Amino acid sequence: MIPNLIRRFVIMAVAVPLAAAGARKLSDVMEARRGPSRATRYLRQGADTLQGFRRPKKRRFSFGR
Repeated sequence: MIPNLIRRFVIMAVAVPLAAAGARKLSDVMEARRGPSRATRYLRQGADTLQGFRRPKKRRFSFGR
């Protein structure tokens, strides 16, 4: 049970962010060569999904901060 827990932690802590960074870098290289395309947009969206990137919520009213 402990080795499975450690393996899962290593995957989440190392492999997933590394895969997201690789997808984002690949998207940047493809865009630099050929310009923006559907594939580069999907690569970037996939990287954002893997990293848990969320756009800040738009506030309905500008009260507060």
